[in-house]
Amino acid sequence: MTETNRGRVRVEPGAKRVRVYVGGVAIADSITPFYVWEVPYYPAYYFPRADVRTDLLVPTSTTKHSPSRGEARYFTMKAGDQERVDAAWQYENSPIEELRDLVRFDWESMDGWFEEDEEVSVHPRDPYTRVDILPSSRSVRVELEGTVLADSNHARVLHETGLPARWYIPKVDVRFDLLSSTNTSSQCPYKGQAEYFSARIGSGVVDDIAWSYRTPLPESERIAGLVSFYNERVDLFLDGELQDRPHTKFS
Repeated sequence: MTETNRGRVRVEPGAKRVRVYVGGVAIADSITPFYVWEVPYYPAYYFPRADVRTDLLVPTSTTKHSPSRGEARYFTMKAGDQERVDAAWQYENSPIEELRDLVRFDWESMDGWFEEDEEVSVHPRDPYTRVDILPSSRSVRVELEGTVLADSNHARVLHETGLPARWYIPKVDVRFDLLSSTNTSSQCPYKGQAEYFSARIGSGVVDDIAWSYRTPLPESERIAGLVSFYNERVDLFLDGELQDRPHTKFS
């Protein structure tokens, strides 16, 4: 592992086979990809040039400077009838030696990312993130401005590295007369696609306060169809005791 003092970038070798597709073509296919933590929250994949279809990369005039990684040189990708402008880059003279022969792709510009033979979304799964989903008979009550939104003794608690515990409650124990679906959705590489609900409290509406995964990814099937609330924004009681609201980016 390499860790520098220039923006706290970390570089580690990965152990999964990772493939990236554009227009049905595997732009990169590597059994030796690298995890690079450009931000603290999750890593990006970088690929050895030897595992990249460099014949499909056309250099452009675009460059971008990173205080930690140095000057990036950009490439446009041409695969079949597909063209993705400035969708790949390389830090050929990076102060971080391990990056110099690696190529980075813009996640959203690609058609598909695969770890082994499983497609992944949003970003690479962090090898240091663990998700545990446990059944619980503890009393769980969710209130907002004194109004009970959910009350259950059959919740499941999801522990995810770096986040507060999330309590997922059966729909039969949720006040859906006070909730309404919104157009908001989000993707999680560990859980899948979530749908969101707003709460109607008195004459006001609190947007996107709860969410649910109808068809979560296989490793998170135990929360299928259950509803969770942002403990940062509601009053959560466990066995009758009010919990402190955590402070996170969702607060």
